[in-house]
Amino acid sequence: MLRLFGPGCPIKPVDPVAMAAVPEGVVWIDLLNPTPEEEKLAEGALGQNIPTREDLKQIEPSSRLYEHNGLLHMTASILGMIEDGQPSAEPVGFILSDKLLVTVRYSEPAPFLLLAEHLYGEPEKASGPRRVLIQLLDIIVDELADQYEHAGGEIETLSSRVFERNLKRREKERHTERRLEALLLRIGQVQRLLAEIRHSTVSISRMMTFFRNCGSIEGSSYAPRIDSFNSDLKALLDHSVFLNDNLTFLLDASLGLISLEQNFVMKVFSVFAVIFMPPTLIAGIYGMNFEHMPELRWVLGYPMSLGLILISAIVPYWLARRSGWL
Repeated sequence: MLRLFGPGCPIKPVDPVAMAAVPEGVVWIDLLNPTPEEEKLAEGALGQNIPTREDLKQIEPSSRLYEHNGLLHMTASILGMIEDGQPSAEPVGFILSDKLLVTVRYSEPAPFLLLAEHLYGEPEKASGPRRVLIQLLDIIVDELADQYEHAGGEIETLSSRVFERNLKRREKERHTERRLEALLLRIGQVQRLLAEIRHSTVSISRMMTFFRNCGSIEGSSYAPRIDSFNSDLKALLDHSVFLNDNLTFLLDASLGLISLEQNFVMKVFSVFAVIFMPPTLIAGIYGMNFEHMPELRWVLGYPMSLGLILISAIVPYWLARRSGWL
C-alpha cells in the first residue's frame, strides 16, 4: 500500500499503475508492504533504491544508520501488534531528503495511523519532510511512554495478586496452584511486552542520536525538539530498568510461593504418616496369630483395641495441631 501526504494529496491509498510519477508537493511517501510497482514509484521520486525487508532486518548500526548521496537512511524498531496480544518491535525504514520523507514498513504501528489521520485532517502541517518526521517521532515517543505506563500498571496488578491473602483456607488450598500458574503465565507475557518496549526504545534512541548529529539538524529549529526526545527516551530507559527489576522480583516471589506450596503438601503427608504410625503398630500387634494372646478371648478385647487405635491417632493429631504443623 502506498500513501502520499502533502498539500492536495488524496486521502486514499494510491494506485501506482495509474500514476507515472509522484506529484509535486508530496512531502511524505508511506509504503506498507510495498509491491514492486510501488517501490519503483518511490525510487523514482528519491533517485535511490528502497531498502528491502531483509535490509531492514540488519542489526549492525552501520547498516541501520548512514548517509548516502545526500540522503539519510535510518532504521528503527517500532512497537506494534499490542492489541493482538503479540507485541513486537518491527523494523521501519526512514529515508529523508531535503524535499521528501519515505517510510518503508511491513507492520502497522499505531503512530503511523495516528499521524496519517492528523495530516489528512490538517494537510497544512505536512509542510516539509523534516517537520513530518519530527511529528512522527513525537507520536512514537508518546506511544512508548503510554506502553511503559501500561506495563507498570500490569506489574502493580500482578504484585497485588501474588501477595494477596485468601481468608478462606479451604478455597486457598483448592485454587492456589492454578492461581500461581496463571500468574506465572501473565508474568511471562508482561516480560515479553517490556522486552519489546525496551528494544524499541533503544533502537529509536540510537536513531534519534544519529538524526540529531546530522549537519542539516545542527543549529536548526528542530534541534531542541530532538534533544527533548532524547531526554525523554533516557528517562524511559531508566524507568524500564526499574520495571524489569520489579518483574524479576515478582517472578522469584511466585516461584518461591510455589515451592512453599509444594513443601506444605509434603509436610502434610509427613505429619499424617506420623499420626497413623501408632494405630498401625497397635493393629499389627493384635493382628498377629499367636496362640497365647489373652485379649483374643476377652469380651472387651475388641473394643479395647479399637479404643487404643483411636486414642493413638487422636493424640498425635492433637499434638500436630497444637504445634502448628497442620
